Amino acid sequence: MALILPFIESEIQDQYLAEDNNRPWIVGFSGGKDSTMLLQLVWKAVQKLPEELRHRPVYVVCNDTMVENPRIVRFIEDTLHRIEGAATAQSMPFLVQRTIPRLEDSFWTNLLGKGYPAPSSTFRWCTERLKINPTTQFIRTKISDAGEVIILLGTRSAESSRRSRSMAKHAVHGHRLRKHVLPNAYVYAPIKDIETNELWQYLSQVPPPWGGTHKELITLYRNASTEADCPLVIDDETPSCGKSRFGCWVCTVVVKDKSMDGLIMNGEGWMEPLSELRDFLIEARDNPEQYRQKHLRNGSIREGFWGPYLPETRAEILKRLLEAQKVIRDEYDPTMTFITHQELVAIQVTWYRDGIFNYNVADIYNAVFNTHLDMSKYTNKIREEEKWMREVCKDNLDHFDLIQNAVKIIKTKSLMQRKRGLQNDIENLLDEYIKAQQLEGKELDAMNLADSSDSLSVSATV
Repeated sequence: MALILPFIESEIQDQYLAEDNNRPWIVGFSGGKDSTMLLQLVWKAVQKLPEELRHRPVYVVCNDTMVENPRIVRFIEDTLHRIEGAATAQSMPFLVQRTIPRLEDSFWTNLLGKGYPAPSSTFRWCTERLKINPTTQFIRTKISDAGEVIILLGTRSAESSRRSRSMAKHAVHGHRLRKHVLPNAYVYAPIKDIETNELWQYLSQVPPPWGGTHKELITLYRNASTEADCPLVIDDETPSCGKSRFGCWVCTVVVKDKSMDGLIMNGEGWMEPLSELRDFLIEARDNPEQYRQKHLRNGSIREGFWGPYLPETRAEILKRLLEAQKVIRDEYDPTMTFITHQELVAIQVTWYRDGIFNYNVADIYNAVFNTHLDMSKYTNKIREEEKWMREVCKDNLDHFDLIQNAVKIIKTKSLMQRKRGLQNDIENLLDEYIKAQQLEGKELDAMNLADSSDSLSVSATV
């Protein structure tokens, strides 16, 4: 170990000073043992260079899926703050970049909004949306700015035979860099030959150059009692967090989350509500007859396939999530949040788009927290509109319900500040209304329906 570390630092310095148009370095940092050792070695190697030669920017990219284990999130965020402060104080070219999924790609927007079943080994819809896409978007931006980039990863050949095969497959013969799946991007893995015991020896003996110690990191690993951490995922060949210790607390790809169980048994009992919710996600996914629709999201029915969660299932999961958040806030941390306001709005948008009007996100939230959350800025105005609309439609209250549901779609779209798809959503609502009327044997009054549509247009512009 003592012999190989100076060699690795020297190699990093040589690569850093290479005449390659100063291609930016992007260090994948997950806060786990491998990425921590990688960043520390890179930092120490660059720190030993004269300040005038530290010309190449090094981006420390940390992706937050927004459903990471909350205990780990706090630890990682503390570490990132230390890195940012130390980089400034030591005149180091390290820049922290946090990435998160787009709102429409977030876990809760898809599971609660669209009703996607909890991820499984056969339908792992989360990895690309939550991990690959956010990081890839940042990398593409840097490629656009600089032409090419070099991605530094803490992958090690000793981790697994699959990882070793993947590294060998993409290696450029005779060079340190290997091709990445993204064009104009290359991967550099300086610690690929480090053994696991060597890694732990290093972290236990060498403190981080950004301050503090590695004691908390080592304790977290010990308490969760597994080996692998959650890597920065930038392609389909990087293993997901399904079998990792520091993965998403909602992960249902594995039967048991040993890391969460280990943390709970070792003093983090406040996480029990999250573990219980995760178990319910698995139950709802694996019992489709009770919790899921027969038709797919496109309306089709396929033999042997089940569709998204039923509306009542989505509402029940949201209720349980908010209840878990309330318990943890009351008993552990009043600032703890597991779903954002923006996600709540996006879920309501999707429910309206899916024709779900019997359940309301704000009502569920208010029932749990005993608050008066109103997701519309125009509550009083809407009440006046409802009174006026009911009077106009007093001869046909079916039209009143139709218009009210359409107005909900329009108002929620305004909250999202996106009108894309509005016409299609309204047309789908009208189609569903006509089908329902026909199933009930009611004769459609084209003139009255047209009048109601005109009222809708007026209401939408008021």
